[in-house]
Amino acid sequence: MIDGKAIWSLNAVPKQSVYGETLRKFRGEEYRRWDPTRSKLGAAIARARNSQYELLPDEGDTCLYLGAGHGTSISHIYDQVCGQNNVKQGRIIAIDISTRCLRDLIHMSQSRPGLVPVLGDARKSDKWGLMVPNKVDWILQDVSQADQCEIFVNMVKKFLKPEGKALLSLKAASERFSKDSDKEVFTAVREQLESEGFTVTEQISLHGLEDKHCLYFVRN
Repeated sequence: MIDGKAIWSLNAVPKQSVYGETLRKFRGEEYRRWDPTRSKLGAAIARARNSQYELLPDEGDTCLYLGAGHGTSISHIYDQVCGQNNVKQGRIIAIDISTRCLRDLIHMSQSRPGLVPVLGDARKSDKWGLMVPNKVDWILQDVSQADQCEIFVNMVKKFLKPEGKALLSLKAASERFSKDSDKEVFTAVREQLESEGFTVTEQISLHGLEDKHCLYFVRN
């Protein structure tokens, strides 16, 4: 829910915050404020011009999150996709290479059925791909590794359903075009995505919230 400039998600675990965010009731239901300075997906929702209401997965979707981190964005996606005790029957497969992040995700999953934390390198889907037995409705990739675009293209082709949604959060300094300006990097990545046959629904600059980052909303 968007209220003015603030973004809120219906709290799937009432009376609990995840990262110190504000809790507030609207019409008798508790919501969590989504801090766009702590979440690149939140920043994209705040900055999007044309696809603000399309970026999130739908209720009950199966989602693949590559580079899940400590779970800030994951927690809000869970509110949307799964709801309290996973009443919406959604599933979020959260991949991260960091054991510390995985511990946080496992702790979060204990009160959020449907959240599946997996330790793994986004580039090595042969190691964790068995955790994704069927194609998914929605993919978000947020990994600070070289060749972010190539990884994303491979993951979308391998795991995304036809007509699914895919989001690439790209850090300019990590991409192989790092000697170019940020603008040149972002343009080159868009051209690369389009050359692979993807439709870039919107390219969203996160400047001011996550500097040197851009998020691409892609359809296959």
